[in-house]
Amino acid sequence: MTDPRYEKLAKLLINYSVALKKGDHLLIDVSDNPETFTIELIRAARHAGATPIVETSNTRINREILRSMTEKQAKLIRDLDMHRMKKMQAYITIRGARNANENADVPSDRLAMYSRIFRPVQNYRVNKTRWCVLRWPTAGMAQAAGMSTEAFEDLFFEVCTLDYKKMGKAMAPLERRMKKADHVHLKAPGTDLTFSIKDIGAQSCKGDRNIPDGEVFSCPVKNSVNGVIQFNTPTLYAGTKFENVRLKFKDGKIVDTTANNTKRLNEILDTDPGARYVGEFSLGFNPKILNPMCDILFDEKIAGSLHFTPGQAYQECDNGNRSAVHWDMVLIQRPEWGGGEVWFDKTLIRKNGLFQPKDLQGLNPKNIIGKKK
Repeated sequence: MTDPRYEKLAKLLINYSVALKKGDHLLIDVSDNPETFTIELIRAARHAGATPIVETSNTRINREILRSMTEKQAKLIRDLDMHRMKKMQAYITIRGARNANENADVPSDRLAMYSRIFRPVQNYRVNKTRWCVLRWPTAGMAQAAGMSTEAFEDLFFEVCTLDYKKMGKAMAPLERRMKKADHVHLKAPGTDLTFSIKDIGAQSCKGDRNIPDGEVFSCPVKNSVNGVIQFNTPTLYAGTKFENVRLKFKDGKIVDTTANNTKRLNEILDTDPGARYVGEFSLGFNPKILNPMCDILFDEKIAGSLHFTPGQAYQECDNGNRSAVHWDMVLIQRPEWGGGEVWFDKTLIRKNGLFQPKDLQGLNPKNIIGKKK
């Protein structure tokens, strides 16, 4: 018997996240997740009158392909994937890697080359389709979260099926404030960073791009970032885990770095010139996600967090930066994580993880969740 939570989540993704319409073509891109959930997605897509196309892959096989990847092969894969993507109106990817570090021994130059060549397909998907990305719960994710597999699965389905329409309404005032703001100042232990977001815009994320969700993002004016930021959560990129990442900026560019693996960090930031500039600034506030698990789809939504992103900017909030890299790094500012402040111009927006202006307090955890009956 299929888990009833599968059907509920599949309907949310199909009917809300990508708002599938009759006649749409949907690409379902799945990796290492139960076939029963893929079947529920297919059924929900058919019920909406759409045509589902399914691509299945395996992270160990993908690793083997990447280890010997040539430019010729990468370009062939890009061209085939682009041809298919241009026939799609919607895209859902479900990633269920059993080992988050599977690509840790793939040579950096191969990863950089593939990321650079494949970037046009990602850009087309992000800008031209209605898309949603979902991570599937695994024992490895449960371990990273310090939870039993069963308890983590319960948390996963609770988080992924929140009332995102309600959360979306509460985001609107923050989006308006970000669109009007110029000067941003971030403060936290080891962090004193300033930049401008003037005329860049802002975008609410309310379950229509990622599941789980709960953030509003903008982007720094490319050359405006100055100061230092010390991230207090681990971050996983290209199969390598980084901790205690510290970035120093001058006129928008990362000019100094430290981490537990500074050499590998700099290899990634040297992928291309745009990797040392920032493509996103975002505030996260999902009330059900409190601690990092080294999975960015969850970690970037942590209540009381922000993320700052070396690399590619999104079209919705574009500072012109282009890169094969898009690396969300997370700083939690709740008191138990050292606290911190976010200022827009001369207004204190958030202190120790809680929004201060009255119009933003609907995004504080107790107000999103609501009182228990």
